[in-house]
Amino acid sequence: MNRSLKPLAVVTTIGMLFVLIGGALVTKTESGMGCGRSWPLCKGELVPSNITPELVIELAHRVVSGTVGLLVLALSILSWRAIGHIRETKFLSFLSFFFLMLQALIGAAAVKWGQSDFVLALHFGISLISFASVFLLTLLIFEIDKKFDAGRLIIDRRMSFHIIGITIYSYIVVYTGALVRHTNASLVCKDWPLCVNTQPGLPGNMHEWVQMGHRAAAGLIFIWIAYASAIAAKHYLHQKVLFWNWMVTLLLVTLQVIAGALVIYSRLNLYVALGHAFFISCMFGVLSYMLLLVSRSKKNASALSQDRTTQSHHA
Repeated sequence: MNRSLKPLAVVTTIGMLFVLIGGALVTKTESGMGCGRSWPLCKGELVPSNITPELVIELAHRVVSGTVGLLVLALSILSWRAIGHIRETKFLSFLSFFFLMLQALIGAAAVKWGQSDFVLALHFGISLISFASVFLLTLLIFEIDKKFDAGRLIIDRRMSFHIIGITIYSYIVVYTGALVRHTNASLVCKDWPLCVNTQPGLPGNMHEWVQMGHRAAAGLIFIWIAYASAIAAKHYLHQKVLFWNWMVTLLLVTLQVIAGALVIYSRLNLYVALGHAFFISCMFGVLSYMLLLVSRSKKNASALSQDRTTQSHHA
């Protein structure tokens, strides 16, 4: 295997995190129009003359995204060649580059023609799929020397349901969180966890519904992950790969909830808000790895069933 593949994979994974956090920074600082309606140039210039903080943030995000895009393309091609025999490699290679390009096109369309808040909220989630694909590619590359080998892991139907369900549901939570940012509903509720602005009861306007919908979704995923982690601690303690993935997921969702509360109490402190985006990105990556383990488990279960059938015939 190409010796440069592992360093490239690590750098690309870190780069994708910067793309995600950079996108969140653009949204948080309302810098999306920092370069005006011009793309890929900034205000129609290769080197802008009228420098503003918003321009710097938006232009830096474009440069980082473009650079990382080239790294993702290189990683996809080299992975395809080096470990294409691993069944997930080609799919993940395609997924990582396709969704990064889709994210760039949606961003360009938003700059050129504008987009509704509900469409813009998809932007972070699309980048997240690309990040998760790059992250899984990196694990596959390191798996060659058994650093992330799942071995003969067998996951039962109940645990498989929780892994698949929570991974899909986490994407919904991500979307509701992005919608909060894009609709400027982050501080519409000055309290936490309830929204008691003027009078108790149901939210009184669309922004409060968006905010409280996200809080309800985040609360549910915390409870669901805590429950699945308890199952892992009880029944999968001997399967360290799965057990520790759940423990890390539980830690990340806890930090995510804490960061969400601090966003309100700190009145949208930028570093706390970026931490909020960072934790959900890492959590989705871990959940995606467990999704990979589920697909491996089905393959292992099928192989085990065939072995038992062969043994019974010989007997």
